[in-house]
Amino acid sequence: MTATYQTRGAVAVITLDNPPVNGLGYDTRVAITAGLERALADAAVRAVVITGAGKAFSGGADIREFGSPKATAEPNLLSVILALEAATKPVVAAVHTVCMGGGLELALGCHYRVAAPGAQVALPEVKIGLIPGAGGTQRLPRVLGLENALNMIVSGEPVASELLAKAPGQKLFDRIVEGDLLEAACAFALEVADTRPLPLVRHLRVEHPNPEAYLQFARNTVGAMSRNFPAPLKCVEAVATSTTMKFDEGMKFERETFINLMLTPECKALRHAFVAERATTKIPDVPADTPVRAVQKLAVIGAGTMGGGIAMNFLNAGIPVTILEMKQEALDKGVATIRKNYEAQVKKGKLKQDKYEQRMALLSTTLRYDDLKDADMVIEAVFEDLAVKEQVFKTLDEVMKPGAILASNTSTLDVNKIAAFTKRPQDVIGTHFFSPANVMKLLEVVRGEKTAKDVLATVMALGKKIKKTCVVSGVCDGFIGNRMIEQYSRQAGFLLDEGCTPAQVDKAVEKFGFAMGPFRMGDLAGNDVGWYIRKRRYVEKPHLRYSKTADLLCEMGRFGQKTGAGWYDYAPGKRDAIPSPVVVEMIEKHRAELGLAPRKISDEEIVQRLVFALVNEGARIVEEGIALRASDVDMVYLTGYGFPLWRGGPMCYADTVGLFNVVQAMKRFAQNPNDDAKFWEPAPLLAKLAAEGRTFS
Repeated sequence: MTATYQTRGAVAVITLDNPPVNGLGYDTRVAITAGLERALADAAVRAVVITGAGKAFSGGADIREFGSPKATAEPNLLSVILALEAATKPVVAAVHTVCMGGGLELALGCHYRVAAPGAQVALPEVKIGLIPGAGGTQRLPRVLGLENALNMIVSGEPVASELLAKAPGQKLFDRIVEGDLLEAACAFALEVADTRPLPLVRHLRVEHPNPEAYLQFARNTVGAMSRNFPAPLKCVEAVATSTTMKFDEGMKFERETFINLMLTPECKALRHAFVAERATTKIPDVPADTPVRAVQKLAVIGAGTMGGGIAMNFLNAGIPVTILEMKQEALDKGVATIRKNYEAQVKKGKLKQDKYEQRMALLSTTLRYDDLKDADMVIEAVFEDLAVKEQVFKTLDEVMKPGAILASNTSTLDVNKIAAFTKRPQDVIGTHFFSPANVMKLLEVVRGEKTAKDVLATVMALGKKIKKTCVVSGVCDGFIGNRMIEQYSRQAGFLLDEGCTPAQVDKAVEKFGFAMGPFRMGDLAGNDVGWYIRKRRYVEKPHLRYSKTADLLCEMGRFGQKTGAGWYDYAPGKRDAIPSPVVVEMIEKHRAELGLAPRKISDEEIVQRLVFALVNEGARIVEEGIALRASDVDMVYLTGYGFPLWRGGPMCYADTVGLFNVVQAMKRFAQNPNDDAKFWEPAPLLAKLAAEGRTFS
């Protein structure tokens, strides 16, 4: 049973019991209505209390039923709420811990609501491209007022119950109770047991002195902030009907809007991302209950940009960190950068001074490997060179205690080779952080062929603790993200050879929705990084062809923002990318040397060549088992590479376009004499799915 029924004296208690967040799946809805019928039929029962077991009242819809017939089967949530409203005995919602989405709509359908302090209350549907669909846009404005309700619905952010209870004129909570919530709710239920008529939220008026003016202001503000997302503006329109229409008419508008949004590509993409993020934690051969190793002390090798950023993640989580460097000057510089980052947060009001001081107190530094011997885990963040990594890991193998986890922040190198430098390959794992490491959400967790399951489980749990989205990758050159981005970058180079400028390519890709085009991204990361990798490629993979423009750029010393010049020019102290005549001249000269006549290239071709390059390589990665699932590839690109969220990631976008259409476009690109025809042969998985009319999802 996913909901239980019991009586406490003259009060019937219906307890939602559908872990982990008491989702309102079909079985739960059936159990609620059955419990209600039983209570109404029992003459000894004077009132009903609905609450949730465990650590939630209810988190809303059961995501396990997304897209299935069960999600809308009767009794659907609307029917359950109508049954609560129609009950002839008072129904009290006892809200605690988590009350979100359909859970809040369920509570709003009850006659009364009591809450424990600290309960997180939200209508977060906008985050998956929807509006509340079971009365949230109509009932919440009636109990919180127009402005407070609209802010909650448009943002989707949770608010603590005690703060909501302090809102002037609020009618959401009848009582905030300390101590035993269920006991207090039952006592309250008996207090109101004989009250008639029973209060219904639908009978309340929406309070606001000038709703029309406020709503127009909201439309202007929300429209400007949500250009690529239709749901936020639809939230405003649905809430607006609560001020202009009768309740049932407003409910009809809400439901029609909800259903229409469900069919939009943006909603499908956001729901895909929502489910995909949760799927990243599921590793088929590593059960959720796998024991993990304790990580109470951490060490970081290297105090540079990456090392310092990595250290901040753990300091933020309250884990002591020791940073090792070879020279005191490098240590001092690294610690100064960490202080500067924290001080900037304090100045902006994002971090309190005492928290800043607590975090810095957890940081220690050393020039000696012996000082790391008590650490439970060490993360190496040194130069991306296998010989350098070998020296570091051989030393760590000698000094680290048995059972310590040895992690490498390598972005492309072979984790199996790195593990082989030690006598404990089972303790070695890749932890590929993305720059800036203290900001970027993505952490690629690279599983070596000998990495122990408890090591993988420990790092995944630790990633969650430091608020990263962890995606497991197998071992290959570049793992998931950088292996794919190499093909994307190769295409960008070929486009320059054929007639584009860096600015044209970047603008087309940014218009598509990327946070940054490939050339601006190169300038930010440092063009010398790619140059170093390409030099290795020329030796290891001589069959791979690249445009030489990126090498010519580096030979000019134009490494990007750090040198004040890259694909673009940069004014001192500024990050604005200014198109460079020198670079355009270099590209044109190189094009002429190749004997290529420039041609006009559309934005559509630019976007398709870059994005479908990601898709084709992503398909190979999934087929090879480097990524566990196509949605993991999407999470890498959504959280680490600035792929537009409303498009759901490259694999989701390919599904939206249609895999047949993707394959047809690739066949066209293969005819381009300047392109790499072999690369554009569809990956076997992609070709198979397209031929069968199937999708990656």
